[in-house]
Amino acid sequence: MDRTRIVVGYDGSDESRRAVDWAADEAERTGAPLQIVHAYQTSWPAGSYYRPTAQEEQAARGRAEQLAADAVAGVRGRGTGVDAVATVVHAAPAATLLDLGGSGSRLLVVGNRGNGGITNLLMGSVSQQVATHARVPVAVVRGHAAAAGPVVVGVDGSPATDAALGLAFDAAAARGTHVVAIRAYVPPAPSVLPLSGVEAVEREMLEASLAGWQDKYPAVRLEARLAVGRVAKVLVGVSHTAQLVVVGSRGHGGFTGLLLGSVGQQLLHHAECPVLIAHPKL
Repeated sequence: MDRTRIVVGYDGSDESRRAVDWAADEAERTGAPLQIVHAYQTSWPAGSYYRPTAQEEQAARGRAEQLAADAVAGVRGRGTGVDAVATVVHAAPAATLLDLGGSGSRLLVVGNRGNGGITNLLMGSVSQQVATHARVPVAVVRGHAAAAGPVVVGVDGSPATDAALGLAFDAAAARGTHVVAIRAYVPPAPSVLPLSGVEAVEREMLEASLAGWQDKYPAVRLEARLAVGRVAKVLVGVSHTAQLVVVGSRGHGGFTGLLLGSVGQQLLHHAECPVLIAHPKL
C-alpha cells in the first residue's frame, strides 16, 4: 500500500481540471505518485422507472475511461515526470474518494464545485462531503491558486493546531516560501478586561503554539501575527495574497460533534486561494 500517493477527483468540469493541475504541481514538488479518480453514475433519481440498457452502461463506461485517460495524458504531457494513473469507478464520487483516502493516500484533492453542483452554489456536495469526512488532509482548490505568496495557517491552540502547522511548514518548504501563522481573537468590552492585558495573553498563547516549530524547519521563515476579529473573516481576508491557507478540521470554536468547524466551512466557501484541511491521523 502506497502511503505517499495523492488522490484527486476529476469529473471533467473546469473546477476539477484546476484541481488536477494543482494536484500535479503538488506531486511534482513532493515526488508523490498521482491517482486521478473519476467516479461516475448511470442511475436516475430514486423513483424513476427508467433503467439504462447494457449498451448505455457500456457507452457510459467508455466515456468515463476516456475522460480519465485524457486527464492522465494532460499530466504526463507536462513533461515533469509525475507518475500519474487513472482510476475509473462506477460508484458515488464522494464515497469513492473517501474510501481511497482511507486506504493509504497522503492527500485528497477536490475542486470547489464539479459537474454535480448547482450553478449558484459556492461549493459542491462532493467537495463538502470529502472535506468534512476524510481522515487524511484534504485540499480544496479554489480561487487564484497563485504561485507566489506565503502559506497561511490558522493557530488557536486546539489539538488540531499541530497538525495544521506541520502541513503548513511542509507546504512552505516544498514551495520555497514562508509561513504566516495567525491567531485571531475577539476582545471583550474594555469595561470587562483591559485590552492590553487581553492582547498580552493572546500573544503568549500564540507563541506557545509556535514553540519549537522554527527549530524543526530552520530553512522556513516564520512570521507570527496576532489579529483582532473573527477567525474566518481574518483568514479569508489574507487569502487573496496567499498560496495556500491551512486550518485544522475543528478548533476551539467548534462544537464537539462537528467534523468540520465553522472556520473551515467558511474558508471552503469564501477563500480566494486553495484551502488545506488538516484531519487527524488514525
